[in-house]
This record gives sequence, C-alpha cells and structure tokens, in this order.
Amino acid sequence: MAPLLFLRRQNYRYLHHAFFSTSSSSISLASPTFTIWGANTGVGKTLVSAGLSISVLCSAPRRSSLLYLKPLQTGYPLDSDSRYVFRRVCNHCLNNHVGSGLSLTASNEILCASDSAKSSVDLMYEEKEVGENGEGEKRVSLECKTLYAWREAVGPHLAAEREGLMVKDEKLREVLGRFLGMESRDEENKWRIIETAGGVASPGPTGTLQCDLYRPFRLPGVLVGDGRLGGISSTISAYETLILRGYDVPAVILEDNGLSNELPLLSYLKNKVPVLVLPPIPKEDPSDDLTEWFEHSRTVFDALSEKLSTFHEKRLERLNSMPKKAKDLFWWPFTQHDLIPESSVTVIDSRCAENFSVYKVKEGKEAIIPQFDACASWWTQGPDLSLQTELAREVGYSSARFGHVMFPENVYEPALSCAELLLQGVGKGWASRVYYSDNGSTAIEIALKMAFRKFMHDHDIMQDLESGKLSSGKFQLKVLALNGSYHGDTLGAMEAQAPSSYTGFFQQPWYSGRGIFLDPPTIFINNKTWTLSLPDSLLCEQPNFKQNTSFELLSEVFSHSRDATGTADLYKSYISKQLSLYCGSDKETRIGALLIEPVIQGAGGMQMIDPLFQRILISQSRKLNIPVIFDEVFTGFWRLGRESATQLLGCVPDIGCYAKLMTGGVVPLAATLATEDVFEVFRSDSKLMALLHGHSYSAHAMGCSSATKAIQWFKDPCTNPNLDSDGSKLKELWDEKLVNEISCLPNVKRIVVIGTVCAIELIPDGSDTGYGSQYTTSLIRKLREDGVYMRPLGNVIYLMCGPCTPRDSCNQQLTKVYRRISALDSKREEENQLDGNNNSICERQSASVY
Repeated sequence: MAPLLFLRRQNYRYLHHAFFSTSSSSISLASPTFTIWGANTGVGKTLVSAGLSISVLCSAPRRSSLLYLKPLQTGYPLDSDSRYVFRRVCNHCLNNHVGSGLSLTASNEILCASDSAKSSVDLMYEEKEVGENGEGEKRVSLECKTLYAWREAVGPHLAAEREGLMVKDEKLREVLGRFLGMESRDEENKWRIIETAGGVASPGPTGTLQCDLYRPFRLPGVLVGDGRLGGISSTISAYETLILRGYDVPAVILEDNGLSNELPLLSYLKNKVPVLVLPPIPKEDPSDDLTEWFEHSRTVFDALSEKLSTFHEKRLERLNSMPKKAKDLFWWPFTQHDLIPESSVTVIDSRCAENFSVYKVKEGKEAIIPQFDACASWWTQGPDLSLQTELAREVGYSSARFGHVMFPENVYEPALSCAELLLQGVGKGWASRVYYSDNGSTAIEIALKMAFRKFMHDHDIMQDLESGKLSSGKFQLKVLALNGSYHGDTLGAMEAQAPSSYTGFFQQPWYSGRGIFLDPPTIFINNKTWTLSLPDSLLCEQPNFKQNTSFELLSEVFSHSRDATGTADLYKSYISKQLSLYCGSDKETRIGALLIEPVIQGAGGMQMIDPLFQRILISQSRKLNIPVIFDEVFTGFWRLGRESATQLLGCVPDIGCYAKLMTGGVVPLAATLATEDVFEVFRSDSKLMALLHGHSYSAHAMGCSSATKAIQWFKDPCTNPNLDSDGSKLKELWDEKLVNEISCLPNVKRIVVIGTVCAIELIPDGSDTGYGSQYTTSLIRKLREDGVYMRPLGNVIYLMCGPCTPRDSCNQQLTKVYRRISALDSKREEENQLDGNNNSICERQSASVY
C-alpha cells in the first residue's frame, strides 16, 4: 500500500474552543518531556527538534510517539517550525523506514494565528500516514502543533503588538499546560518536545523573558549551543540564565563549526553536563533538504535521546525513592514521625512563587502537581515569580563578590544598605541601631540582653547590688509577657514565654518560665461580626462590666477612640495591679522588659490580641521605665498588611526583632533594632561592658542583599500591585463575603483575617483541642489533594499568602477551604443523625425487652 497524504482545512473557531477552553493543573511524568532552548537565534533549535523526533520515533526497540509543540511562531507562514519538523520526519520515514516495520501517523496544526498570518495561508491542518500499517508493524504518531503564530518575522513581543494578537502570560501557560497535564488525551508513551523562540532570554508576547515565562513548568531542557565565533560566551550565558532560574539542563548540543567550542564548554561544565557535537550544516545550497546531514547526525541524535531518556528514568527513580529515604534519614522538627506514614510525605520537586511543585502518584500515574504554600513555609515566604528570580540573582552576586566576610569593626555595602532600609522602614521614627543575627529566636535573646541592661541602668541596679541594698544571689529579672506567647526555641527565648506545649518538661527540662504572664483579651470574627473576648482574670476586676464587645469593622478595633472607653479603664486597672506586685526598689524580683508579639500571636494559635490592651500595656510599662520589646519576627514586613505592626498599634517599642519575611524567604537572617538610648547604655571604656553576643555568619552578605531587595520590592507600587494608593498598607486580599460565610459554619469557632493571614479555629470533637489535636488531619489531607498545602496549629488551620499574591489567588484557596469545611460539617451532621437513629432503635429494643 502506498504512503497516504491527507490535507484538510479546520474551522478556526472550533479549534480555538476545543484547545483554549481548559487548562491543566499538573505535568504528567508518564513520558519524557523536554524544552529545546537556544543560546541564540539561528543556532539550529528546529534541526535539533527534528533530529531528536526522528530518533525517538524511529529508533528500535524504544520507538515512541511524540508531541512537538511550538508555543510561539513568528514569520508565519513562510517560516513554520512545526511544519518543518512534520515534513522532515515524514520524509525521513518515507525514505528510510517504509517496509521496515514502522508505521507513522503524523499531523501538523496551527491553533491560533493573527489575522494577517491567517490571510496568507489556506492550510491550518495537515496530516500524513507513512507505512502500510501491516501486521506486526510498530505504529507511532507525531503531532506537531503551533499554539500562536504571527506573520512578521520579528520578536513575539513586537509581532503581538503590531498584528493585534496579544497573548497574556497566564493564557499562554494555560494553553501549553493543556498538553502537559495528566488530563491530556495522549497515550502514556508519547514524548513531548517544546521548542522555544529565539534565545533563552528572548521576550514572549508581553515582553516577559521566555526563561521566566515557562518557569512555572520547570521542564528539563536541552540547550542548543552556538558553535560559531563568540558561541562559547553566548552558550555559557544561556546556561547560567537557565540555572539561575532553577532549570535542569541534562544536555548541551551544538554544531561543529571547526572551532572546537565543545572543549571549553566541557571544561566549564566540569563534565557534569554532556556536550554533543553535530556535523557542520551545509549552507551553500539552499535547495538542500539536509537529508544526508540528518543521516550523518543520526548517531548524535540517538545519543541525545538515550541521555534524555536516562535522565527522565533516573529523575523518576529518585523522586519515587525520596519518601522512604526521608523517613529513614530525617529528624523533622515539630513532627511526630509515627503519625506520618510514608505515603503522606510530600516530595517537593521545586518552588515557583507561592506554589510548591509536588511529585505525586495518582492511580499509578506520576505527575508534578502545584500546591499553594498556605503556611508560607513557616511564615517566611513572600516572593512572586519575578522577585524569586531577583533574589536568586542577588544571592548569587553577593556570594560571588563577598562569599562571607567578618562583620565586627567592618562595613560592606549589603550590610549597610540593609541597615539603612530597616531604619527607614520598620524602625522609622524610633530606631537608630541595627544588630544582626541569624534567626528570630536569637534576635529575641539579643533583645532581652539589651532590655535588661537598659532596665538595670535606668533603675540603678548595679549601684544597689554594690551597696548591698540588693542581694546578687536573690535578685532576678523577669519579663512581662502574655499567655499564648511564643518567641522561639532557644533556651533564653523559651524562658521568656508562657508555659505551653513547647515548654513542657519533656521538651525543655530546664524551663522555669521567668516571666509574669497576663491573660490577654482576643479579637475574632464569629457569625460575621468582629467580637471581643475577655478572659476571666479580667472580668474578675469588674464582675458587672458592661461594654460593647462587637464591632462592624476591623478599623473600629484599632481606633484610638477606644482609649477613652470603659474597656480601656478595665485594662488599666488589671495591668496596674499586676505591675504593682513587681515594682519598687526593694523588690528582689523585678520586671526588666515587656515582650509582646504585636497584634497577632502566631504559634500560639493565630490569636489576635486586642490592640487596645497592648497599647495600654505599653503605656503602663513606659510609666515604670520598663523597656518594651516587639517580637515582629512573624508580624513584620507587611505580614499584617502594614510594613510594621507599629503602624497598626500606633505606638513604638524600644527594641524590635525581625526575621522570616525580611529576606523574602530565601536565606535566614535576623535583625534586632534598638533606640539610641538603648545603645548608649552599652558604651564604656571596657570591652567587657559591650554586648558580647554574636554569630559566625552575622550580617552575611547574601542575607543582607536579599533583604535589601525584598524590603524594596514589597514597598514599591511598581512591583507590588497590592499596595493601596498611598503605599502605606495592603489592599484587602481575602473576600469579605466568603470570610463571613465561613464564620457562620457550625464547626467554626472563630476567624482572624488581617493582611496576608486568614486563620480559622475549628470546633473539634470532645477534648481534641490545642497544639496536639489531630482533629484536622483528614481535612488537611483533602486540602492537599485540592492543591493547598497546610500545616495546622492543632485545631487551627490558616492560609498565608505573600504581600504580592494576587487577590484572585487568595480567594481561590479560600474557596477550597470553605468547601472542605462545609463538607466536614455535612459529614458531622450525618453522623449525628445516624447516632440519633441508632439511639432511638436501641431505646425501642430496650423497651420491647422490658
């Protein structure tokens, strides 16, 4: 039977509806998928695509079908890479494989073209069959698809603008993802090749560089290098651009132009990445269809396909083995290993902006699935995709320029720039000094040392000890703090927090709790209303206390008009009474510092403390010359919708602690800010009176550089679209109507919504409450299946986005949470009805017996 050729025109509108209406949420790993990148334009990406396609389709015994995708094509129809691959492969099979046991069905399709491009061509679809499709023949298919095409042979950004077919980044990724996901109709053994346009950093239709445009997929890529003069530099630059963005490059391939460019490339790549060399491409005869060249290059392309296949297999093997190895080797923090089955270990392949890329096996099919990082990786994360790339660049630059250099007595640009930004931002109006450390807990330890020295200086403690008025053996300083507080896991920081699950005897046998811990009033939403809840210890002050405890708006909660209310008088009475027990020069136990998490207690269950209570607590402490410490490790840098919680409270500390979101979440760094008055009490002629506390990596350049970039990024309206018109606060990120609906669900006790945080406390069954509660286990598992990665705080679940996260994304996650909690309510109601029916049956049976 002779080879068949079928050509037909497709209805453009039908194609647009069929292929553009849905998007994929996953990347199937059922077969190898690779991107073809170019070190520049004109280096032969399409030749490599065609040669690799021939190898995959025609090399026995591992013949596989193949899908070739060209997302962006300019110069169409004169130039069509998908058409070239289609015809080149068909011609090769026609000339070499008819009667060899191979049967090929091939097609080429243009899914969307600009009007000027469409007017120049009648053919949007062509199909061809090669081979007799006889018994025992191996049938494979080749599908070539161009997603978007423009007529003018310029960059896609210019073509899209000039020809009126603008494609947004999200739309392009949606369409491309349609062919990459598990929902794809392709058979499992079909390779997929995605060929980019131009060079690695060539712009897409909106101007976004293609290396950034396709980053959410993070497909491994073949880099087609440049064998020409200057090609060593351009190839290395392209390779570094991809590596900087977290791409894997399993192979480099380039044409031999007689310059031996592969040798310097192999040396630079330390032989970790294979560099394959193709024969010179004939250029003298434009009519040469390169049939002979492809034949001469066949061994190289076979080697390339073998290396890519091996890379894919080893990647899957590694991903599949990781849960068991993790269980065998890791000691995870805050985790009871016996409660974590191997099947529930989350394998994170990479991160892109707010999403993890998670390896999953569903119904025997392997895939990479996005999961929204709803706990912001322990509250550290804030970057969108652009900032993630910028931070990687900053860290790389600082590492290359400085490595690490010692900080005491020295100055270098990253540390200085970061300090200036901190004092102009979170420390504006009160702080004058920056003390660097490595994490939030150590920042607290430093703050306590600062505060205690300041207190002893202001209250003449040293003189009293020397005169014998106070006994050094009996005198001790304590902190004034709040129940439910959490300030870190180092021993000193733990001493400054109230007894909790974190400080129990089995966790910290040395813990004594060197503090006076007050019961704070809390604020939350219940049944669509902001509600004030007063602890019993406060109500004991005024048993007949009557005051409004409901608020229509959160702004009313923070309003300073509340300072003259009966609630304020109640708070003052309670706080004054507590402070009076430890004030006076004759007291052997004194309060040396006030330490609070402003507005929100994080690890204590996402409790919002009444800001009026904290304002009065600060005011009363200042009257007694007690230094005030703000633990803003969690709340700082826009986490609560403002750059600092001081803007919410309307008052400032003497000392403030910052970490987590400060660097954008890429490297650890902390800073303790202090007033000049605090700094002055450490001045002396003796080194022994200096603050003798430090870390080997204090003020490391990589951390300071990333912090500088993140701080600037979050507060710049050009890079953070969530800032309001005056740039002082974030817009509302969580849908108010949806939040109110959740607050009315029967098993929801309270909701706290502020800035980037949305926390929900559920009402568990019986006494299954607190940090050790397992009540949310099934809910968390289902949400992870929905693409929302959560880690609960006992029976409290929470969503946390970044300062730049789009509102739509926030509400997508919140909608998933609402549906799952609603389903949980329905299940509980059914179980209650079942229990009631069973009880009725038992009662009737019992009555019939007696």
